[in-house]
Amino acid sequence: MSASLALTHLVPLAKEVDENKVTPGVLGFIVFAVMALAVWGLMKSMNRQLGRVDFTEETDPKAAPSEPEPAGSDGPAGSGGKTSAAKG
Repeated sequence: MSASLALTHLVPLAKEVDENKVTPGVLGFIVFAVMALAVWGLMKSMNRQLGRVDFTEETDPKAAPSEPEPAGSDGPAGSGGKTSAAKG
């Protein structure tokens, strides 16, 4: 009994909707659903690709190992402890 009463109250509300109003309809839903599936597929693919990435950096075997120089030694840029005056 209450279901038929609810339907009789909802039918007049459905008639109040403007029939000239533009709504997305079924085509809008289909386009939205396809876009949602595409985004879901792209996210799944991105997660798979990021899972394959190795974030640890490997050292280059061809590169010469650089050893830190002691603080008091004369390096290639050093001039035996002598400093030159700035010109200017």
